[in-house]
Amino acid sequence: MTEVSIQPEFFQLDAGDGRPALVGTSCRSCARRSFPPSSTCSWCGNEQTDTVQLSRTGTLWGWTAVTAAPPGYRGPVPFGFGVVELPADGIRVITRVAVSDPDQLHHGQPVELVADVVHTDEESGATVVSWAFAPTDHQEAR
Repeated sequence: MTEVSIQPEFFQLDAGDGRPALVGTSCRSCARRSFPPSSTCSWCGNEQTDTVQLSRTGTLWGWTAVTAAPPGYRGPVPFGFGVVELPADGIRVITRVAVSDPDQLHHGQPVELVADVVHTDEESGATVVSWAFAPTDHQEAR
């Protein structure tokens, strides 16, 4: 079965080491990082940025459960959604949270980047995969 990234410019299924990676940018002027990637620094406005791979580990900052499908969404509900802080990059990322029971989550919980199946494309039959963060004791299930 073929897997495709929901947003290849933001999320790579294999960053060359068999593991997924988020793609961000680093400003050539202030050196701050951003996600999603942008040709303009969201911190200082500089128009020179470089593409970088962001940290795969972080801490859970906030979360909720999405119980009603957003417009255009074709995946299962409920699903976790939240904010993960990537201390090594100095940013917070809005993300899916891959966990079956949101009651098991807590602020500051260590999390890691995983590939999370969203749906199967009806035309191609490919499995569409998004980024998500899961508690570090979570085993990725694709």
